[in-house]
Amino acid sequence: MATFVLIHGAWHGAWCWERVTPLLTQRGHTVSAPDLPGLGQDRTPLGSITLDLWARFTADLVRAAAEPVILVGHSRGGIVISQAAEQVSDRIRALVYVAAFLVPSGESLASTLPRVPREPGRPPDLLLSEDRSTSVLRAESVPATFYNTTAEDWVARAGSLVGTESMKPWLTPMSLTEEKFGRVPRVYIECLRDRAIPPTLQRLMVADLPCSQVLVMDTDHSPFYSAPETLVVHLASIAEAA
Repeated sequence: MATFVLIHGAWHGAWCWERVTPLLTQRGHTVSAPDLPGLGQDRTPLGSITLDLWARFTADLVRAAAEPVILVGHSRGGIVISQAAEQVSDRIRALVYVAAFLVPSGESLASTLPRVPREPGRPPDLLLSEDRSTSVLRAESVPATFYNTTAEDWVARAGSLVGTESMKPWLTPMSLTEEKFGRVPRVYIECLRDRAIPPTLQRLMVADLPCSQVLVMDTDHSPFYSAPETLVVHLASIAEAA
């Protein structure tokens, strides 16, 4: 059995893992799925949010675990788990990127996203605040971009729970070394019908930072809601291999 730490993506919170956590615990695994500071039920002021804060928060969870963990990041959570691994590489059995940003040192999420151009005429998925320091999702982007293969009731639930995201971590370059981050095995879970991080971009990121294994799911960007049973099978197989 394994210990999993599940890190959610942008605008989301611990709630997004609610279909995954019980399935993992039923298999005998230990699971921690926190709200990152400033998101979900956490009330940390958004003006104080940095990538370093999220990485230290995650690293502290890893240190507190009874054993080395499988550290999983979804979407924007990818930059968080990578940066946390730089601090606690000896406490991580594997890093798992679920349709997540896998960004090399010196680059940022913001510099990585435009590598694959958006479809011509497609409106942006997010609305920036006047000072561009935070963002929220456009209501129409929840079903169209993030949950396009998810059942309607779960799409509605997600739409009612997504919140406001600090943009500062998106702009922060990664600071990673081969001696720390680079020593941890990486697994990528690619989502074929993802409209938030297109499969083309997912493959480009893996080409830049190769993973020991790439698993493929025929889902949207949010397999924790659209295909939780299959996602758990993949996570359990990763734990077994690790």
